[in-house]
Amino acid sequence: MELIERIAHCIEFGKINKAAPYPPDMQGQDGADELTVQALKEGIEPDIILNKGMITGMERVGKKFSENKIFVPQMLMAAKAMGASMQHIKPYFQSGSVKRKGTFIIGTVQGDLHDIGKNLVAMMVEGSGYEVIDLGVDVGANTFLEEMEKHPKAVVGLSALLTTTMMNMEDITKRIKEKKPESKVCIGGAPVTNDFCKKINADLYSPDPQGLVTYLNKLAS
Repeated sequence: MELIERIAHCIEFGKINKAAPYPPDMQGQDGADELTVQALKEGIEPDIILNKGMITGMERVGKKFSENKIFVPQMLMAAKAMGASMQHIKPYFQSGSVKRKGTFIIGTVQGDLHDIGKNLVAMMVEGSGYEVIDLGVDVGANTFLEEMEKHPKAVVGLSALLTTTMMNMEDITKRIKEKKPESKVCIGGAPVTNDFCKKINADLYSPDPQGLVTYLNKLAS
């Protein structure tokens, strides 16, 4: 299973493909892209590539990020490597030969146009085996609720980077809970705190994507 470990390593260190110059010590080597194709050609099951390779790599990245051992740029490179690997696995989700763990709907709340944090979370969650529906930025309660109608068991993630737009989380959470009391709402972003999470009756605040993935895995198990 050396090939699977190499995929995990490429994702952990952000090696997208052979042509990618980053990281410098892996220049000229195959990246997540080529290695995933090779693994599939060798007949390794897609769910093994996902669970033992990609998810393992993303877990290492998440752990390092939450321990402040790496920062947003490295995280973005890892997410790009994961995306390169994921494009070869996606057809197997559609055919049903690989099962998703669940569905996660995410968006930056109304009035807020910041998306780097949201994108990182979306990539981490997708790389951990979930279907992610990314509604983009400036998303109001109605849009979240419409999407939840289509995916009744989905968990919702709200992101905000401004203290002013953070208040919109309260309104959106309230409306989701009124309409679907059993639904789980997770919140995150620079100004958000655990106290604010409790105040608005959301289910989880996590300062980093790994905490959210751990929570989702608990719900899915």
